[in-house]
Amino acid sequence: MLRCNPRRFARRRAGLALVALLAFATAAPAQVQRNFPQNALRGEIAFTDPPEVRLNGSGARLAPGLRLRGPDNLLLVSGAVAGLQARVLYTVDTLGLVKDVWILRNDEATGLWPATPLEAQQWRFDPAAQLWSRP
Repeated sequence: MLRCNPRRFARRRAGLALVALLAFATAAPAQVQRNFPQNALRGEIAFTDPPEVRLNGSGARLAPGLRLRGPDNLLLVSGAVAGLQARVLYTVDTLGLVKDVWILRNDEATGLWPATPLEAQQWRFDPAAQLWSRP
């Protein structure tokens, strides 16, 4: 005597898979606020021939330990973005090499952020809200 009907089990498993798929498909991916360090500066970057880049119109070099994050906050390799020009936030290391780069989304690019170290010294930063304000 067969206790488990294979057809009924397959239908139940397919139904559960459909419910799980619909639950994940209907949840819209939220745009979470990314936290940027206070020492990050705003700029325009053009990835020409990595590790060489054009940062704010002048030549710069990427650090060997570069952390490059896309608009979705996922890590990217510099070779994958060759030829890309974007608005970014970036940090530099003690040697002047570009160490961290965040490619900005449109909503992040419209906010106020200092472009030079002098502006960063004169403005006020609220780390909780990730907002800069001019005095």
